[in-house]
Amino acid sequence: PRINFNKTHSYTNLDTNTRELLWELYIDYYYHRQEDLWRKIGEERLPMMKMASDMLVCGEDLGMLPDCITPIMSKLSILGLRVQRMPPNPNILFAHPRDYPYMTVCTTSSHDCSTIRGWWEEEYTKTQRFYNEILGESVTAPLNCEPRLCSKIVEQHMWSPSMWAIFPIQDFFAIFPHLRVPDPKTEQINEPSNPQHYWRYRIHVTIEQLITDNSFTNEINDLITISGRNKK
Repeated sequence: PRINFNKTHSYTNLDTNTRELLWELYIDYYYHRQEDLWRKIGEERLPMMKMASDMLVCGEDLGMLPDCITPIMSKLSILGLRVQRMPPNPNILFAHPRDYPYMTVCTTSSHDCSTIRGWWEEEYTKTQRFYNEILGESVTAPLNCEPRLCSKIVEQHMWSPSMWAIFPIQDFFAIFPHLRVPDPKTEQINEPSNPQHYWRYRIHVTIEQLITDNSFTNEINDLITISGRNKK
């Protein structure tokens, strides 16, 4: 069956009984029927991938996952990936970085999704909940993700128990008013649903400019140092 067919107009126009039957087939196909196959393939191929390099391996364990993924990754000491707005627990809307396990890489966004600023402007209802529940603010959320809020989000990730905290440079730029671009939509690297929007992002300043930008380098260094992520 088509992924996310439950979000199509065709599905919503069906009668209740038919929708329930189709949904049972969907869940069985993606999460039960092929579980043994995915487990067998993972146990065969993942060890070979690890042996082929001395690099630390991280698995992109986001989205639709069979039950075997987490135990196999744990058995092989493969790091998981944590993106706050894509929590592994389907019963919560957002994960909190303080709850991430050590064997993970945490990040504010990835190459296939919007940046902090872009996401903030996508769906205001979710933004308000995030503002209240994760950032601990009790008032109405601003329409745009202000520099102080971007800094707070990055800082939360810095303090995460995750082994690695890796950030898109756009989310660092978001902390500094003089480095923020006018339209956050232009910061997105890939838009998976749009074949014309792949690897489109280009940094608007040079590396040489960033190196000599003391406000930028000092602030990022402070975030790393205070959280203890520069300890050897």
